[in-house]
Amino acid sequence: MQNEYIPFQSEIKEVIKHTDIEYTFRMAYTGPVKPGQFFEVSIPKFGEAPISVSGIGDGTVDLTVRRVGKVTDEIFEHYTGNKLFLRGPYGNGFDIEEYKGKDLVVVAGGTGVSPIRGVIDYFSDHKDEVKSLTFIAGFKSPNDILFTKDFEKWEKNMDVILTVDCAEEGFLCNVGMVTEYIPKLQLENIEEAVAVVVGPPPMMKFSTLGLLDIGFKEENIWISQERKMCCGLGKCGHCKIDDVYVCLDGPVFNYTKGRQLLD
Repeated sequence: MQNEYIPFQSEIKEVIKHTDIEYTFRMAYTGPVKPGQFFEVSIPKFGEAPISVSGIGDGTVDLTVRRVGKVTDEIFEHYTGNKLFLRGPYGNGFDIEEYKGKDLVVVAGGTGVSPIRGVIDYFSDHKDEVKSLTFIAGFKSPNDILFTKDFEKWEKNMDVILTVDCAEEGFLCNVGMVTEYIPKLQLENIEEAVAVVVGPPPMMKFSTLGLLDIGFKEENIWISQERKMCCGLGKCGHCKIDDVYVCLDGPVFNYTKGRQLLD
């Protein structure tokens, strides 16, 4: 049995570039894992960083990394065939069963698309298991859009609203915040519909408020909170907010339990 405190080596099977600062590292991994969970990725002498699971394959997991500091800078110096150290998976993840047979709305901003990519992929491949699926995704600019090939596939299988904060001339896409499209949702039974919201805290706060305004029930909304996580095991206290440990109790929360994390 793997000791959860001890990292294990994992080979990089593929490196997929999305933007200049965001790559997906497809890592060798066999074992149970859910969308929304995370791994601690470490490099000796540099430290470790919590990275969301952005895809689940046959003997692999995808970890989409943004280059924002010492550890992630070093991760970007590794290529296919190299190895990284992993601990995990940690957290509770998204439960696909919660969304089956219902109208599902997913709202994500920026790198928030990563942890819900597995949910979108599943229902894209199993369209008959939801009444409808609407995916509202927002990015800063066209150059910041992640998973462009996935979006091409998703657009064939669901209602995708892709929007950017700003766009250069000639770019054919929605421009504006994701919150602008929530009041325009047309669902058959909004009180029974379910939603997932992932992204920067302000975006999640106002998106959930928008969903509540149009009739969603609090208990039918889920969020993912990954801010301030460090050890992944609830030992360092870095992610403790009041009586909640994000790494243990989350990072996925039902809105009824996680609303205070958005304040």
